[in-house]
Amino acid sequence: MILAKTRNGHRKPSPERAPGFPARRVAAEAMRRAMREQRQLDEALGLAGADQLPIADRALARAIATVTFRRLGTIRAAIAARLTGERLPEAGILEAALATGVAQILFMEAADHAAVDLAVEIAKADRLALHYAPLANALLRRIAAEKAEILAGAEDPRIDTPGWLYERWAGFYGEDAARAIAARHRMPVSVDLTATGDPRALAEATGGALLPTGSVRLPPDRAIDSLPGYAEGAFFVQDAASALPARLIKVRPGMRVLDLCAAPGGKAAQLALAGARLTAVERSAARAERMRENFARLRIDAEIVIADASTYEAEPFDAVLLDAPCSATGTIRRHPELAWTKKLEDILSLARQQDKILAQAAKLVRVGGTLVYSTCSLEREEGETRIANFLKSQDNYAISPVTPEIIGVEDAAITKEGYLRVLPSHFDAFGGADGFFAARLHRL
Repeated sequence: MILAKTRNGHRKPSPERAPGFPARRVAAEAMRRAMREQRQLDEALGLAGADQLPIADRALARAIATVTFRRLGTIRAAIAARLTGERLPEAGILEAALATGVAQILFMEAADHAAVDLAVEIAKADRLALHYAPLANALLRRIAAEKAEILAGAEDPRIDTPGWLYERWAGFYGEDAARAIAARHRMPVSVDLTATGDPRALAEATGGALLPTGSVRLPPDRAIDSLPGYAEGAFFVQDAASALPARLIKVRPGMRVLDLCAAPGGKAAQLALAGARLTAVERSAARAERMRENFARLRIDAEIVIADASTYEAEPFDAVLLDAPCSATGTIRRHPELAWTKKLEDILSLARQQDKILAQAAKLVRVGGTLVYSTCSLEREEGETRIANFLKSQDNYAISPVTPEIIGVEDAAITKEGYLRVLPSHFDAFGGADGFFAARLHRL
């Protein structure tokens, strides 16, 4: 065991060996890297050393980081209100250590003294934050003492959404819808499965709930690889909203179908399982390999091509699905860091890329065929605006309206133009869903 010397010369266990310290340190470092480097949390956790932790500590690190981002507005307000007019110094890991500590105090079943002490030790272990350890200690102890007051003042869900995003959603969908989206983003997220066979049988076998859309919903934090049927390829994980775009293509056995930007492969798997002769195009060789491994577990036969979707050429297909690269703001309930790492310029930049890929996808549909464009984004620039611009430039395509009953969604999820527009606040009785946009087009 590593020992540290105290003032009186005695030695005590180093904080690195304290129970829970490694997980909390990884959570703080992952938060810091996600914010500073605009990384997704999964990647940031890996870079912070999560893969070297025991399974239980790895899960704790992820849980702490996720809750921190999910309630970051409340956490920052609590810290700022107790700085007595000062600004929190930008000092190494200080902000992340404080934020993850506050997340545990306010929103997790952690002992307050452990959350305070270990957050302070994380600050002490960083040479840039070391001198602010007394400040961290005082702040965290005050927040623990005033927990009830802080929570009572944080009931409005708007506080946990960056203002610029909230204002956009209120402008797009109205104030009530924006508030409902923000509220849903605060809540724990269920696990959705897509069955490779009978969804009713899968629901019964796993104890899940069968949604009107055909997905099977499980409570949060279920261990997927221990569920019955996992090894046999009876299902794969896919949010209920993410499963909808592929269903807009009414696949008949033997249809030639192209899935552009196919990884991680959930929609491609749906199309193949429905009987399509599938070609899946993915630019990243690493992501294509993971898709190939998933297909092997699911016993799916499909052609996987490593290519850039914006330049890919082939004989026209009966149907093309383009789930375009996007800001992914529709997945904030699952990936809350995105609310704090995305910027408006990211959305505008991606919109130009989406136009280019969509124009190429249009060339790959045979006359009379179907083109489905989708994004897991709440931003109209990546959905409705893209399709409106596309239809202005393409006189050989028309909208094929989506109707609620064909995919089991509520009426509110269909726009007046006939597009699919799922908000996180939809499916409310079942716990919400990811935000998604999809348009089905017909080549004349």
